Parts: sequence; structure tokens; C-alpha cells
Amino acid sequence: MHDTDYQLLLQTPSIATYLALRKGAGLSAKSEAGAARGLPNSLFSVQVIHQGEPVGMGRVIGDGGCHYQVVDIAVLPAHQGRGLGKRIMAEIKAFLDAELPEGGYVSLIADGQADQLYAQFGFKHTAPRSVGMAMHKPVQAGR
Repeated sequence: MHDTDYQLLLQTPSIATYLALRKGAGLSAKSEAGAARGLPNSLFSVQVIHQGEPVGMGRVIGDGGCHYQVVDIAVLPAHQGRGLGKRIMAEIKAFLDAELPEGGYVSLIADGQADQLYAQFGFKHTAPRSVGMAMHKPVQAGR
């Protein structure tokens, strides 16, 4: 496949697309209700489209001034290894370069070896100065 087989769409995914990409890429489940509440609050979103179908995405969330978080970096397994994660991150980095005010802080949680991708875009490990922490409410089956 060629690089031109994929187009970038700077648009927040639909709820169905968002849930399908997260599931297909092996990310944790989110509820439809949660996606409906959260997606409209995206500061920036990018989707990767292949033959009219979304195969990847990434978003930036936050308060638009002091705090930003890179989330939902997902590429379907059949399309991994083609540099799509880099393309998603390049768009996110361009947004941050243009929009991040002086003193703004951008965070993310890197799963597995993804820290190597994020390091290419200027992200650094915060430990031992600080460590990432999280909590979540699991999605109930059938919801």
C-alpha cells in the first residue's frame, strides 16, 4: 500500500467510529454515553481514512489553556506498520505547536512501546520527578 492510499481528516470521529476504532485497536472499552459526552469536547481530532473507512485516529483534550492531553491514538492492526501513528502524531504536534500557550503542559499515557513513537515528537518520561496515575470506572457489558 502506498502513502497516498490514506487520507487525513481533521474531524472528531462519530461515536460509532470512535468506539469501533478503540475496540479494533485493542484499547480499553468506552461507553456510548461517555463517548457522546466526551467527543464534542475534543480540542483537536484527526482520523486516518482508507478507502472511505476510518482506520486510525488521535485526539487532544484539555482546558485549551494550561493543560492538554493526547489520547485515543489508535490504528487498526491491519494498517499498523505503515507510519500512520507518526502521521497522526505529526498532525497533533502541529496543532500543539500552533495552539499551546506559553507555560502550557501536554501529557499522555504511553502503552507498551509507544513511548518510542511519542519521544520522536518531543515527549519525555516524567519519572522519577512525577509518575502517571489513573483511575477508571469499567464499562459494564451490554452498555
